[in-house]
Amino acid sequence: QVQLVESGGGLVQPGGSLRLSCAASGFTFSSYAMSWYRQAPGKERDMVAHITSGGYSNYANSVQGRSTISRDNAKNTLYLQMNSLKPEDTAVYYCNLRVGWTDYWGQGTQVTVSS
Repeated sequence: QVQLVESGGGLVQPGGSLRLSCAASGFTFSSYAMSWYRQAPGKERDMVAHITSGGYSNYANSVQGRSTISRDNAKNTLYLQMNSLKPEDTAVYYCNLRVGWTDYWGQGTQVTVSS
């Protein structure tokens, strides 16, 4: 079965950086587009970044220029490098696989940006 396990979150000061990872299993990782979403308290879950199976990426305006999504198909792992972090980046970050009408989610990893 599909498993997505996020890691790499934590507490970071404004202006700092974090790299999130998502270990994927249970499907042919290299064949699927993947995404990162985030959900702040009291807000909807929004897409942050998306990468196709061929490595093409796009980003939400809120993180454009500060974040890089990447994938290592040999390791079945998705990454999100986030730089110049702001307090408004505080959220739980989720790895997402969409297959047809079905969304698969990991458990999420908390990112807190605070001084």
